[in-house]
Amino acid sequence: MSLLPPVVAALAALCQPVFTACDSKIDVPSAMVSPEVPEAGPEAGGEVEMTPYGIASMLASLDFGIEQVKEVWDAAMASSANGYDEEYTFRDVMESPGAGVGDALLRTRAAEGKYLEPLRLYISSFAEDHAPTRASSFQEALKESGLQIYWPCCEDWDGETIPVITFDPGNDSGVSTGFLREQLTNGSWIIRQFTVDEDYAMTHPVWVVNHNDDASYLTPQMVERLGGGAPSKVPATRSATSIKTLKIKEFKTHKQYDPWYSGGSEFFIKCGSIESFTAAVAADLRAYSPEITDFMIKVKRKQVGTFLRFNSILVSEWTPQLDECAFLMVEDDGGPRTTWKASGSVKIKSKAYGFDIEFPLHRNDDIVWRGKLSRNYFEKYNGAPNRFGDTSVTFTID
Repeated sequence: MSLLPPVVAALAALCQPVFTACDSKIDVPSAMVSPEVPEAGPEAGGEVEMTPYGIASMLASLDFGIEQVKEVWDAAMASSANGYDEEYTFRDVMESPGAGVGDALLRTRAAEGKYLEPLRLYISSFAEDHAPTRASSFQEALKESGLQIYWPCCEDWDGETIPVITFDPGNDSGVSTGFLREQLTNGSWIIRQFTVDEDYAMTHPVWVVNHNDDASYLTPQMVERLGGGAPSKVPATRSATSIKTLKIKEFKTHKQYDPWYSGGSEFFIKCGSIESFTAAVAADLRAYSPEITDFMIKVKRKQVGTFLRFNSILVSEWTPQLDECAFLMVEDDGGPRTTWKASGSVKIKSKAYGFDIEFPLHRNDDIVWRGKLSRNYFEKYNGAPNRFGDTSVTFTID
């Protein structure tokens, strides 16, 4: 059975999408129709591209219903609870219906069979209908594409409205084309297209097909749920009161860095230090290697200007001899890998010794703040927010 309802007219601008998935191509009649000519024109053929536009076009042609929307909603809400954007990767669509980003690591994926007709059946049927000999390679390419469905403000969904489908156009225009399926009185349907901006997407259910950029990183929520970041046991030879733990307690961004269809901002927090430093002589310094604590804070668009509360450990054992750490905060924008060379310092018998450390980052990243922060600074502003570029951060050391 074909999952494509009758196509009544082809929208000229979308008649010839090009969809290339590795070595496989899938021919598909366009379901994009002009509302001005709802009863005119023959079916039009073309190929679908493995791009945000191509996959958005494919999704708009599938006759899915509320059950499938609920599946996407479940996954988006699970991702959000794990500290990511409200997103559902196509890998999870095809392999683990209803799973959010982070669920695999937490082993909290939805039970197999929870959805009687998951969205992947509609995609698989689409592929079988239009290119049976290449259906498997298409589905595999979709899993490997890095594409996802992003549903901003999905927590406001009324449980009934079918979302508008749009895509990341790959520019900073702030607008994209939305596809809305509309049933006609004769039983056929058309796809109406219109311009979608951020105001619309924040007040109506909208699926954005874009690239996933954050699934491989740990958020503070994930670190906490995985049981990581807890201070190790205080050495028996040291007083528990002399060794402190440095944490980020609150974080706020004062601006949004990316267009709305790219999702929220990803801030990478990196702190370089020497953990548990207790050297007695300078030669002991060679036995210690600097360590980098690295995690991602995802700030959803509606959270801009609001403090987010965490309990994220940067240095679990800050001894009295650790004098300075190096701190870097970037908003991820990709590009070639590069590094920032920084240094910190420790004290041995009241004499300062420096240590060097290299922070990985990408060339296109927005550097929000970088520099050295001392133990005196953390103690002076313990629990008080301070401005770091376009963000405010509250540290605690105790």
